[in-house]
Amino acid sequence: MSRGLGDVYKRQIMIRVHSYESMGTFDGPGLRLVVFLQGCNFRCLYCANPDTIDTKGESTETAIDEIVRMAVSQKAFFGKKGGVTFSGGEPTLQAKALIPLFQRLKEQNIHICIDTNGSIWNEEVEELLKWTDLVLLDIKEFNNVRHRQLTERSNEQTIRTAEWLEKNGKPFWLRYVLVPGYSSFEEDIRALGEHFKNYHMIQRVEILPYHTLGVHKYEAMGKEYKLNGIKENTLEQLETAKTLFGEYFNTCLLYTSPSPR
Repeated sequence: MSRGLGDVYKRQIMIRVHSYESMGTFDGPGLRLVVFLQGCNFRCLYCANPDTIDTKGESTETAIDEIVRMAVSQKAFFGKKGGVTFSGGEPTLQAKALIPLFQRLKEQNIHICIDTNGSIWNEEVEELLKWTDLVLLDIKEFNNVRHRQLTERSNEQTIRTAEWLEKNGKPFWLRYVLVPGYSSFEEDIRALGEHFKNYHMIQRVEILPYHTLGVHKYEAMGKEYKLNGIKENTLEQLETAKTLFGEYFNTCLLYTSPSPR
């Protein structure tokens, strides 16, 4: 995987960054610096960060040197499990620019996670994943028809990305947002379980509750929130989902309170 890193250092490579979170505990193991990148190819109806969708949006072009500096300055707090997580938006939209950044972080022995919908695939994404320690793979829905209703996009490449991760021995967490009436169907959860139950590289499954914490962003942007009227999960719904997933996976983590994203 080595490439002439000396050439990389001679030029400024820029990343479009939306925001940061220091000492994050939600996006990967341990304490983490979370870098939220700008731009997303999905149009999830429940997206809590509509301000990250546009490829430019409210982002700042940031030199990779600056991100490395931030990561190194926080490295003492990462401990044995922590590190840096790249979220979004969809980070793989900027795969080409992220490759040298990931290389620089690995030179500093910093653990790297990437939170992705897995829908973009090219040589640059494949190279990027080779430098990644842990993938947080968001599967929005297993039934492709319902997936399109929920995201306006297909899930076919996401499934193929999971297959690549398994084949290439790349650890990943499977993340699933439980949206009532959209991704809460028992038959779809069982189909997902049957498909992935023999995967050895899935370290855990995270069941995330649907929430409406981002609705105010739509109002501020003058956009319609298309899931108005959809109620947040009851504890019973979440527990039922955990029981279903638990029939197929040994390690299932249920979040009963929503992430702020």
